Amino acid sequence: MHIAEVHAHVLEAPLTQPFHWSFNGTSVRQACIVEIVADDGTVGWGECFGPAALNAAIVRAYRGTLIGRDALASEALWEELYGAYRDQGQKGLAISALSGVDIALWDLKGKHYGAPVHRLMGGPLRASVRAYATGTYRVEHGDPLEYVVDEVAGYAAQGFHAAKVKIGFDVDADLALVRAVRRKLGPRFGLMVDANHGYDVVDAIAFGRGAADLGIGWFEEPVIPEDLDAYVAVRRGQPIPVAGGECEYTRLGFREVFTRAAVDIVQPDTGAAGGLGECRKIADMAAAFGVRYVPHVWGTGIALAAALQLLAVLPHTPRRRTPWEPILEFDRSEHPFRQTVLTTPLEHEGGVVQIPTGPGLGIEIDRGALATHRVSTP
Repeated sequence: MHIAEVHAHVLEAPLTQPFHWSFNGTSVRQACIVEIVADDGTVGWGECFGPAALNAAIVRAYRGTLIGRDALASEALWEELYGAYRDQGQKGLAISALSGVDIALWDLKGKHYGAPVHRLMGGPLRASVRAYATGTYRVEHGDPLEYVVDEVAGYAAQGFHAAKVKIGFDVDADLALVRAVRRKLGPRFGLMVDANHGYDVVDAIAFGRGAADLGIGWFEEPVIPEDLDAYVAVRRGQPIPVAGGECEYTRLGFREVFTRAAVDIVQPDTGAAGGLGECRKIADMAAAFGVRYVPHVWGTGIALAAALQLLAVLPHTPRRRTPWEPILEFDRSEHPFRQTVLTTPLEHEGGVVQIPTGPGLGIEIDRGALATHRVSTP
């Protein structure tokens, strides 16, 4: 089976209400969807995390290397594409575009062998995962102490065991918000916080110490991702477990994260860090360093399916009779085509998501939805 065609679909849809986080915001949702067609007609699908049009341009640049090649040789193709762009592409868009290609190749491989990706990766350790809700973005009007608290309460009512609250604006205001959420939800509901690298070390430590009594599961991206010394300082300076990694790339980048002991919980994005094959390597590294692995997910149902396939095979850290189980990030913010791109949406039931068992990623794509939201394709 050889690669006959490579497409990069850029999808976009406006939001009914723009929202923002600590340093940026959006009025649209976008995605770069990778479609790889084999010469026997089999189609594999992937997704790149990050700026859709820029990812698409790089995927198209990879096309000449991919056409005519063995569609089952995902490892060899990954190494060749990485090596070809290594001088300027060790991190960032070159890797996120490669990630979408890799996911699509694994989907092709699974369809060829009639098995889910997790079976090809050694077989599942789990058939389902608990999901936590991501949302709580800020909007133009209203008081976050009211609408964010109500939003998290809604997630609890839907059966989610935990939710993540966006912070990184102002330490005192952020502490007031998280305290209000905790009062509303009580001590048993899981809470995590995500500053989207909106703090410096001083503010991050102040927040962590101020929230020490609130039962926070992790403190995500407290400082800018480039500064591992800052991560180490925050981890040492306050008691909440530190999480990060959605802006890091490949096993080579994560090697520094692990050897520097910068995080307690690592969060590579499968559509950015290198794809399914590379993220499996990163997961094995994390296990060797005793670091918990929770994939970052903020895309369409394709990205969600890729994360679920990886979650099926994530090793326990450590293996024991009652191991800590990884959980799924389940974005609940507005996304007009998150699930419509799939013929059968991936949804939760009482906060639990089943891992697809169909061939490849275990999903089917709705081409009509692609056409509805597509703004460009080769």
